[in-house]
Amino acid sequence: MSQTERTTILDLDAYLKRIGWDGEPRADLATLRGLHTAHARSIPFENLDPVRGVVPSLRPDDIAAKLVHSRRGGYCYEHNTLFAGVLEALGLRVTRLAARVVVGAERFDSRPRTHMALLVEAPGDPRPRLADVGYGTARSLLEPVPLVTGAEFHAGGRRHRLVHAPDTGPLETWVLQAHGPDGTDATAGWEAQYAFTLDPFAQPDFEVANWYVGAHPRSPFSRRPYLQKLAPDRHLLLDGHRFTETHDDGTVTARELTDETEARHLVEERFEIDVPDGVPLLGRAPLRG
Repeated sequence: MSQTERTTILDLDAYLKRIGWDGEPRADLATLRGLHTAHARSIPFENLDPVRGVVPSLRPDDIAAKLVHSRRGGYCYEHNTLFAGVLEALGLRVTRLAARVVVGAERFDSRPRTHMALLVEAPGDPRPRLADVGYGTARSLLEPVPLVTGAEFHAGGRRHRLVHAPDTGPLETWVLQAHGPDGTDATAGWEAQYAFTLDPFAQPDFEVANWYVGAHPRSPFSRRPYLQKLAPDRHLLLDGHRFTETHDDGTVTARELTDETEARHLVEERFEIDVPDGVPLLGRAPLRG
């Protein structure tokens, strides 16, 4: 696909309006940082298609129709495919990476590579940067971070760093770590979020992973709603029946939802997502064989 075709499908003006960014888009670091933060704060993370038994399409035009032209969001493959297309249309070089989500894992290789992240190179920037607008947690990146080890990065009250982990393979394993609790029972301190190497992954690789995450009966994304949204002063999470608000000052409030009508209203008003017909927000999706 040529750059012209990619730009036409994405409709950059509509994308910039969707994320509320009014700067002049250029192939530079300032644009990369601005778009990353605006995207993360504007388009919600959600898995309502898998919950209703539909594997999300990764075609650029389908993603744009859903995330840009509708009041919907998506999960990592959709967000980062969209973001990669925007950056490439602007002239930035993007490498698509596959990562293992390792939160709580004793061994990194016990987790499959089911997360998509991006490595972005901007003219004049001495190092490539890890960019990721599709990691759905309260400790996700708000800005892309340089690919260096040990340095601590701060953005929007969040702290991150990259470190190396031992590996038996020929490539170095990088690990994104976040600091502090994320509204769960995590204790303060550095915690590994995901691990990756720098070998590039192609679209067919993510099509396979997307099918597994969106359709496998044991995938958490096919079993219950998992929605996240960044509000001006807090992070919103709906995980199954549990609605949690993590405030910028570190306080956390949570409650259980018991009424389907209330849940749908909350999702449409607070998460700014139009709930598709047939999605059981508080029900349990049928186990598929």
